[in-house]
Amino acid sequence: VPLSTHCTIQRHRGDLVELRFAFGSAHHSLRAGSAGYRRDMTTTAEHLRNTLDGRFRDVKNRMRHELSDQVFRPHYTPNTVIARTKVDEQMRIMASRGAAEDGFKKEHGGNGDVGAAVTQIEMLAMSDLSLMVKAGVQWGLFGGAIENLGTERHHQAYVQKLIDLDLLGCFAMTETGHGSDVQALETTATYDPDSQEFVIDSPTPTSRKDYIGGAAQTARVAAVFAQLITADGTGHGVHCFVVPIRDDAGNDLPGVTTSDCDYKGGLPGVDNGRIQFDHVRVPRENLLNKYADVAPDGTYTSPIENPNRRFFTMLGTLIRGRVTVGGSAGAAARVALDIATRYALQRRQFAAPDDDTEVLLMDYLVHQRRLLPLIAKSYALQFAQNELVSKTHELQTADDPDPEEQRELESRAAGLKAANTWHATTAIQEAREACGGAGYLAENRLIALKADTDVFTTFEGDNHVLTQLVAKELLTAYADDIKGMSPVEWVRFAANFASERVMKRTAAQTIMQTILDTRQDNEEEGSLFNRGTQVQMFEDREEYMLASVARRLQAKSKEMSAFDAFNSVQDHVLHAATAHIDRIILEAFVAGIDACEDDEAREILDMVCDLYALSVIEGDKAWFVEHRFLSTERAKAVTRGINDRCRRLRPYAEVLVDGFGIPEQLRYAEMMHPENIAE
Repeated sequence: VPLSTHCTIQRHRGDLVELRFAFGSAHHSLRAGSAGYRRDMTTTAEHLRNTLDGRFRDVKNRMRHELSDQVFRPHYTPNTVIARTKVDEQMRIMASRGAAEDGFKKEHGGNGDVGAAVTQIEMLAMSDLSLMVKAGVQWGLFGGAIENLGTERHHQAYVQKLIDLDLLGCFAMTETGHGSDVQALETTATYDPDSQEFVIDSPTPTSRKDYIGGAAQTARVAAVFAQLITADGTGHGVHCFVVPIRDDAGNDLPGVTTSDCDYKGGLPGVDNGRIQFDHVRVPRENLLNKYADVAPDGTYTSPIENPNRRFFTMLGTLIRGRVTVGGSAGAAARVALDIATRYALQRRQFAAPDDDTEVLLMDYLVHQRRLLPLIAKSYALQFAQNELVSKTHELQTADDPDPEEQRELESRAAGLKAANTWHATTAIQEAREACGGAGYLAENRLIALKADTDVFTTFEGDNHVLTQLVAKELLTAYADDIKGMSPVEWVRFAANFASERVMKRTAAQTIMQTILDTRQDNEEEGSLFNRGTQVQMFEDREEYMLASVARRLQAKSKEMSAFDAFNSVQDHVLHAATAHIDRIILEAFVAGIDACEDDEAREILDMVCDLYALSVIEGDKAWFVEHRFLSTERAKAVTRGINDRCRRLRPYAEVLVDGFGIPEQLRYAEMMHPENIAE
């Protein structure tokens, strides 16, 4: 039966599935043994999974096998002692199996496979987000700082030990008073040429290192970010230092005071803590000196003269953490949607007037509307994440990465981290509500997923700050061109060159051009399902928003200070950045479909992509109507189109979550057991 035919599935007790097809006004039904049906759908699900897994599918399959080990079975306890002990046990098992080696260069004892390292930590999120965070802190943040900011002396002293967990560390950047504004950190590292030591100090109450994973209990060493001050009192900006904080018995070292953040909203297995320094001395060699060094006599040198560029270059090397956090949030969202969808395919509520059998939750349009668009967005985000991980791998394994590509990577990582973590917050909450009271029970996983991912929207960068970063990166493309232009010249520039400057493709250029050439610029309802039309609408919105925010900034800058000008259009800036991120995600989805090798799976993905695109348009429908990119009638057609795609995807609900590839024991929920399902 062609997928364009409307089809619904009605499950019956026993080994039967009834498929009801609608050809125009005629209705037909077919009953088949579920074994045969499942065999066909299993093949389709495998194609979906392989396509969604992307370049690092072998790593994901290996991790699925590893996570099937009972030791990684999801568990829930608010008891921090039990949770932390469990995570420590799991980390030791991972280390013994060589789990950390991909993330480090071969010359330092690793395998040099950055993409595999990021992918492995993302996959851990399906098991236990506390484990994912602890692994990310130890091997991604702490280990990443040592390898990427240090030099040979640091690599020799620390890398193999931290890979093997013989040295446990933490990443001490955030302070009580400063998180997002890293350049304004207050911790100081003052060089003393007489002893050839740096003096690490917390001079104010707000300079206390705060929320630091590992600082409460396990970490023996910290990668501390502090303002480097030379003996003459000159400040050189934020640099990173290796600072021991505990002895082998776990006691604070002299001058170091640690404390426990205790209970948090989630992540009970992560020992977040606080650190204060009282004139703690460390050797000169403890400065991670890849990008700057201090000679024994106190002379400061750096291969990067500009302080701002030096600072952002240092932070840019640590981008892997941001990439991982976004991907892990996406993985957690997929687990929640998998659980909620399977529950909706079993749980019944209310009988139809002409049938004594109660109706499955998933057969209600409102339930389809709640879950299927979120599933579609999960697919879209994963395709975008795949591209991001691949780009991260290529740049971080290159001998001489291109600076412009590095900046674009940082912008994309910021945007997708925000998109993924906000999506996780929304999707997991909706999944919880879709399971009613059962979703509120700890045994069904959803409350732990909700609690553990909540902080993801604000760590590794607050999402609003990251979204602004995306916009600023886009706006800098205009900066040189608009200087000295008259308003008339600026309007001409925006009209003629904005599109060329904004549209940096993530997917293959030829794919996108072919799709755009098929667009249907008419008011017919069916044109909304045309991929070229959808892509054009996303591009038009981004282009218009970015050009208009640049025009507003130019006008405002003549009336007020640069800060006030930017602050006055901040809402517009965020909206423009969101439009850009949405377009990047849609393009990645298009490229993902193109890579699918199975016709039936590709047809399903096409419908899922329609659902994603139309949902984004519906979510910003007011803008499209206000700016006359949609007529009111066509705006109504968008809603009808979403309903249509929900109905058509209903028979494939289980196949779609099968495509997520979540191992059986990681989607385990007590409410799935037959005896717990109300008939």
